[in-house]
Amino acid sequence: MTREDRRAIGEDLKTAQFGWPLGMPLIRKLEKDLWEVRTSLEDGIARVLFTVQDNRMILLHGFIKKSQKTPKNELETAKKRLKRLEDEE
Repeated sequence: MTREDRRAIGEDLKTAQFGWPLGMPLIRKLEKDLWEVRTSLEDGIARVLFTVQDNRMILLHGFIKKSQKTPKNELETAKKRLKRLEDEE
């Protein structure tokens, strides 16, 4: 991932964090308590899946993809981490 890609993702995360709640095209709700930050890059699409608890944005999983659809395995990774987080409370 290039420096510019990392910067773009970071800027979008910052916008999401300080502008919450937001909607499309930057933020999309996937399921209950699970959203994604959507960043378009030159060579693909970056997604960072997150939840919000007590006014905190908790990043669960990030990945780069080539198609619009969120791969099932990437979604499952985030859901497992969300469950682990909820179990710790």
